[in-house]
Amino acid sequence: MLRVLQRIVEAVTQAPDFDLALTTMVTQVKRALETDSCTVYLADHEQKQFSLAATDGLQVRDNTHIRVPFGEGVISLAAQREEPLNIANATNHPAFKRMEGLDEEAYSAMLAAPVIHRRRVLGVLTVQQVHARAFSRDEEAFIVTLAAQLAVVIAHAEAKGLLRTEPHSPWLQSIRGLPGAPGVAVGEAYVAKPPARLEQVTPKRTDKPAHEIRRFRHAVALTRQELNELSNRLQGQVADDTLAIFDVYHGMLDAASLGDAVEAAIQQGWRAQTALRQVVEQFIAQFEEVDDEYIRERAGDVRDLGQRVLSHLQKRERRRLQVPSSCILVAEEVTAAMLGELPESEIIGMVSMRGSSNSHAAILARSMGIPAVLGVDDIALQDFAEQQLIVDGYTGQIYLNPPAQVRSEYEQLAAEEDELRDLVATARDLPVETEDGVPVTLQLNVGLNTDRDLLKELNVKGVGLYRTEIPFMMRERLPTEDEQVELYAKVLEQFSAGPVVMRTLDVGGDKPLPYFPINEENPFLGWRGIRLTLDHPEIFLVQVRAMLRASILRNNLRILLPMVTSAAEVDEASRLVKQAFFEVAEELSCDSDEQLFQPLLGVMIEVPALVYQLEAIAGKVDFFSVGTNDLTQYLLAVDRNNQRVASLYDAYHPSVLAVLQEIVTRCEALGKPVSVCGELAGEPGGALLLVAMGYRTLSMNSYNIDRVRWILRNVRLSTLHVMLAQALRARTPEQVRKMTNLKLESMGLGGFVRAGK
Repeated sequence: MLRVLQRIVEAVTQAPDFDLALTTMVTQVKRALETDSCTVYLADHEQKQFSLAATDGLQVRDNTHIRVPFGEGVISLAAQREEPLNIANATNHPAFKRMEGLDEEAYSAMLAAPVIHRRRVLGVLTVQQVHARAFSRDEEAFIVTLAAQLAVVIAHAEAKGLLRTEPHSPWLQSIRGLPGAPGVAVGEAYVAKPPARLEQVTPKRTDKPAHEIRRFRHAVALTRQELNELSNRLQGQVADDTLAIFDVYHGMLDAASLGDAVEAAIQQGWRAQTALRQVVEQFIAQFEEVDDEYIRERAGDVRDLGQRVLSHLQKRERRRLQVPSSCILVAEEVTAAMLGELPESEIIGMVSMRGSSNSHAAILARSMGIPAVLGVDDIALQDFAEQQLIVDGYTGQIYLNPPAQVRSEYEQLAAEEDELRDLVATARDLPVETEDGVPVTLQLNVGLNTDRDLLKELNVKGVGLYRTEIPFMMRERLPTEDEQVELYAKVLEQFSAGPVVMRTLDVGGDKPLPYFPINEENPFLGWRGIRLTLDHPEIFLVQVRAMLRASILRNNLRILLPMVTSAAEVDEASRLVKQAFFEVAEELSCDSDEQLFQPLLGVMIEVPALVYQLEAIAGKVDFFSVGTNDLTQYLLAVDRNNQRVASLYDAYHPSVLAVLQEIVTRCEALGKPVSVCGELAGEPGGALLLVAMGYRTLSMNSYNIDRVRWILRNVRLSTLHVMLAQALRARTPEQVRKMTNLKLESMGLGGFVRAGK
């Protein structure tokens, strides 16, 4: 049976079009099971009916289009129960329905299996027999297995717009991705391709390594020049810290990152193109294994850089791109450099087959106000060509060739978005406080350094989270203390107007360093964060010393410890921080002009166990910071990056809200300041709930600052308390989100409802 099943699946997937695939399948299933009939019905959720799509055995009179309304017949019963129905004599079953135009009464036995993809019923697969009998367990298992395989085929066809259950059906075809940048866009797709592809490089040897190294260095120089040009083109177009993305690109090209590794491969006898492919693919593999979304997304940057260097090695001429006006950019992997190449005025939306909200392309898209959807996996890149699209950057939904009515509705939404963006910017110079005068501090989450004074531009009070992992991840060795001092000093100086909370090295386990490989069966619960650095105090001490040296003459450094689970870890980390402080202070004792300040020490609350250790830890630290992303993941036991269970990850889960309330209540009783630096703080509904709980410091990405300021200035704390009480009584995340959206609507803030999804 397994071979037969494999043969049928191969025949279906290799069919040149969808209708032929279904016809092929029903014919082969009928033959394999030696039944009298095999039929596929497809679900039309818009019309609330099942339509007969292909059959081998049933007689359809006069080309009648067979439709079964939801809730009627054995077909609907199988879909409703979401399990196979094995009926010896279907015509005697209470749910049996006679359908006009279909000669089905000749058959007695029926086996109906629902076709389900990601909890959504897409259709029903049936086999029927003239003689009354129960189908065997093997036959039932065969049909259920085939239905599961068919679900993927139907889902892909639906995404490509091939699924039409009615002639000339206006059924809206949509694709689900990940929200990347807020907003909506309506326009024609422009499919962009990289200048060269690493996977097309054929491995070749060389006996002239010196010549190949010269070629590689020349290609790197040309790539640097190209990046400078792209950065200059974007100058003045963005309102964020995103131009520093190109600094990271330059850093990747440095000898300590890609350069030395490629030249070492060339010295081993490989041609420059081959060596480049080997090294870049190694880096990509290392980054893609990382759990942290922000770090993992650097794989796309490495791939893009490698292909740019490759294009210069292959001496390909720069293409003059012919971009249609008001188009939506679509690519296998949109990168920051790709966006820099295109005329900003013509790009109104973005779709990237790979990536997430932490990719540099998503960061840049948000800064440019371009709606974006990423991580699209149900359609091939070429299927977007010359299509009209709607991109919904809030929900992650993409609509292909939408009907005029839907297009008109989204065009109206896009116009409202522009008005809303202008509106929230008018409050930028005003204090962040509720209508009844309760002050709230807004801070930035940053992962890149920049030369721009964002604290002044956005009117915020410091950096709530600065990730320090990047310089460690982007090298073939540990960065030296001096290298770290140079980086941290730039950040502390850039944000000198407020405190800068620097998280100590959060790698290990799920985020292995390229030069420090770790193999674990369950990296989420493994050797990571403070666990690793305490086991390697030489790494921890060098980093803390670098932070302290960078903070000389500045009093804005705060140190944050990640992945803490016990008071013992805090004791040991605190001891090492003090040791580093006295070492640096002693080194400075000969110079009276230089002053070193003792930094405040904080702990991230992201492991649920720490919630019940706050009393034991409070006397050892100065502040707490809640990381809602990992706290939600650990509390719900859900890997948010696993597509099969990602839908279960929801910070609006009543249990998560209850824990967040307990944290702030305990911290208030202990007299310790507590902030939130997870994504929930930057969502309209999330910010309101957190302030209602008692949180007064929220840290978020720069593009959320204006929205949250505006919302908080237009609500009263008493109103938020009522909203919170309702949320804490909810039973599901959906109930919380619906209640929050209704409250925003009732307060006249309905324009932020979509932004809170």
